[in-house]
Amino acid sequence: MGNVSQEAIKLLEALMDQVEEPLKRTFQNVHQGYKAETLARFLRAREWNVSKAHKMLVDSLNWRVQNEIDNILAKPIIPAELYRAVRDSQLIGLSGYSREGLPVFAIGCGLSTFDKASVHYYVQSHIQINEYRDRVILPAASKKHGRAITTCVKVVKPLLQERTKKKVQVLSGCGRDELLKIMDYSSLPHFCKREGSGSSRNSDNGTEYCFSFDHPFHQQLYNYIKQQSLIAEPAKPIKQGSFHVDLPEPAPEGTEIAKTIESELNKLGKGNGPKGLSDSLNGIRLNGA
Repeated sequence: MGNVSQEAIKLLEALMDQVEEPLKRTFQNVHQGYKAETLARFLRAREWNVSKAHKMLVDSLNWRVQNEIDNILAKPIIPAELYRAVRDSQLIGLSGYSREGLPVFAIGCGLSTFDKASVHYYVQSHIQINEYRDRVILPAASKKHGRAITTCVKVVKPLLQERTKKKVQVLSGCGRDELLKIMDYSSLPHFCKREGSGSSRNSDNGTEYCFSFDHPFHQQLYNYIKQQSLIAEPAKPIKQGSFHVDLPEPAPEGTEIAKTIESELNKLGKGNGPKGLSDSLNGIRLNGA
């Protein structure tokens, strides 16, 4: 990073040193010891405007405090059958790591149905996966490789606005040949290992199907949350119930992106049929979560 970037990071750090204690505590869970890299991430999101990046970060931290996000990894989705239903209809999983040590997440955009549980469970699960990534997966990867690893690789749908398209590299088909340049075969998402394209919802081996509850990543995540819940409240039985989170209103730009995606999904579904829709869901590499 250049001198201008370093100066922006110092200015933003000075502003963050002035925030109140609850925000400082939750900020520690966000940066996990890599404060400069985290500040740079928010600055990049606001084109290195310190004032806008500061507002974005403080708004994010206030949301975390108001919704008790720091405690969400101690709130299991039980029973296990309910969590399995969430996994079967909210397709996301960690398939491995790139050769640089970045976690590789596969996302079945457009194939997720979100019809097996209440919306609160899906929101809870989504946040838990992100928190587990940021507070467990990325710090472990950073420790292993001896450097800060604060981003990951994702496979997502190429229905993005121009500003976002500049941040991604679109791959043809399932992207297997290109992905093999940055990761080993064992880290490829399951649908990239098969002949042909498409994110099949079925698999002969549940441990290879990275969306499945039986996959090692989801088993580790689920067990970690159960253990954290027992540490937080060891004398109380684990109760069923979703973790309600207030979602912020989307910015106008975000609303337009959502409308664009919905519109394009409808076009694909009507014009191409299931296979055309499935083929279009694969093939983006996105560096940065």
